[in-house]
Amino acid sequence: MRGAGVRQAVRQTLNVCPDCGWHAHLTAHQRLDQLLDPGTASPVDHVESLHDPLEFTDTRPYADRLDEARAATGLREAVVCVTGRIEDRPVVVAVMDFRFLGGSLGCGVGALITEAARTSLRQRIPLLLVTASGGARMQEGVLSLMQMAKTAQALAELDEAGILTVSLVTDPTYGGVAASFATLTDVIIAEPGARLGFAGPRVIEQTTGERLPEGFQTAEFLLEHGMVDDVVPRSVLRPVLGRLLALGSPEREPRAETVQETAGSPGSAGRILDRVDEVHARDAWEAVRLARHPHRPTALDYADHLMDDFHELHGDRLSGDCTAIVGGPGRLNGRPVMLIGHHKGGPAVAERQHHQFGMATPSGYRKAARLMRMAAKLGLPVVTLIDTPGANPGPESERGGQAIAIAENLRLMSQLTVPIVAVLIGEGGSGGALALAVADRVLVSENGVYSVISPEGCAAILWKQAEAAPAAAAALRLDARELLRLGVVDGVVPEPEGGAHQDHARATALVGAAIQAALDDLHPWEPGRLLQERRSRYHRFGVEARIPVGTGGGSS
Repeated sequence: MRGAGVRQAVRQTLNVCPDCGWHAHLTAHQRLDQLLDPGTASPVDHVESLHDPLEFTDTRPYADRLDEARAATGLREAVVCVTGRIEDRPVVVAVMDFRFLGGSLGCGVGALITEAARTSLRQRIPLLLVTASGGARMQEGVLSLMQMAKTAQALAELDEAGILTVSLVTDPTYGGVAASFATLTDVIIAEPGARLGFAGPRVIEQTTGERLPEGFQTAEFLLEHGMVDDVVPRSVLRPVLGRLLALGSPEREPRAETVQETAGSPGSAGRILDRVDEVHARDAWEAVRLARHPHRPTALDYADHLMDDFHELHGDRLSGDCTAIVGGPGRLNGRPVMLIGHHKGGPAVAERQHHQFGMATPSGYRKAARLMRMAAKLGLPVVTLIDTPGANPGPESERGGQAIAIAENLRLMSQLTVPIVAVLIGEGGSGGALALAVADRVLVSENGVYSVISPEGCAAILWKQAEAAPAAAAALRLDARELLRLGVVDGVVPEPEGGAHQDHARATALVGAAIQAALDDLHPWEPGRLLQERRSRYHRFGVEARIPVGTGGGSS
């Protein structure tokens, strides 16, 4: 009875152990029943493939193995493809079933995955791939290898069409599936404990003679090393997927508090100061101190206050997940956007250390670039929040190509065909800040700063004494008023009395409405105009004097 009771408890928790959290394997139809809204599943047209192209025999004929798998599972192949809805969002779903010859990738699976992708393309709705596979189907030889290229090509067509693709990695996902469609989607999420890799652990250990670390190739390991966007327990998969699938949906009603702020007087949240004489002159060193205040709102504070359905995505899909850069899609006042920002962490020193004090490594800039490319594919505006002393200066960052990562972001942002709004919410330190700030509209919070070098660094190099930092700050003209006068920023966002750290709700509302106003202004612009105006903006720096409104020299 005890064993029966445990099995009943596991079934009631979506086949997840209530004690240890172990996620049991699901059949394809169990998975569909758990993910899809009831009664919405409709099969995708079946595509016939070669049955036994090599007439392969090992200890038994391959044809017999196929017949046995079909009889045991009730499936025609190792994947089931349907259209349906998740949280009322339309989607094409392809779910692999490990019971069918280990979920191996052969001609039949390749044909069905490709047909699912083509259905997504025809209907212009997202594609969700749920993977479980031991690798390529050896009994189909090199034709099974060709399915990797075939399915990768199908995913590329969805990229070209701007259609969202999502992978849900389940245990295990190896070999040809891992090295093709499973890892080519816009978003990769994994169930806890799911393993993903090209070669299995046993093969690696036998080949290299190395003992692998505990948890190697698990979802948690992959998240830490930047290979997946998130690890999501089965109990919350539906709402997470629903939020992701909603990215291309029509705009929702804005948040009530944002509407109230925007509807106010000239001092309301929609106010952007674009005249120099509207911005209070302040001591430059005091501006630096306020920009660095440890209680100022962070990027994730802004996401929490301003965004609906925000879901943080992780990793650069190459080597790591830099904690100094955060980002993900969400809705700003009903509008889908991609939010990316430097994140210093809260006031606690340990948290700031965890987030590297907002000083990004190359993997952070590559993560930002990946999210920007995803935004461009899906037609989402990009919003960046900048708050960093500068790029991470450590030797590991240099070995990882810090200069190259920053340079590539500068080039990428000059090419994005979607609106970009950047806000300096605190410190804007040198190239590490600029790597997120090549934008159509650049704003700065009233107590924000932006400089080629820190005042301390400048003082040490040019004054030869650290005590000259306040003088260096003044000479660098790094405060909001001077930045507006120089034309480096387009406007200044007011802060609550005493600084943003005094009232997070008010400070974030002010920034949020300023971003909304900038996006409203840019929304009608066609991609060609965005690119032309953005490039012209940066071509002018250092060549053409800009005299802003409010200085007596005419319009900006």
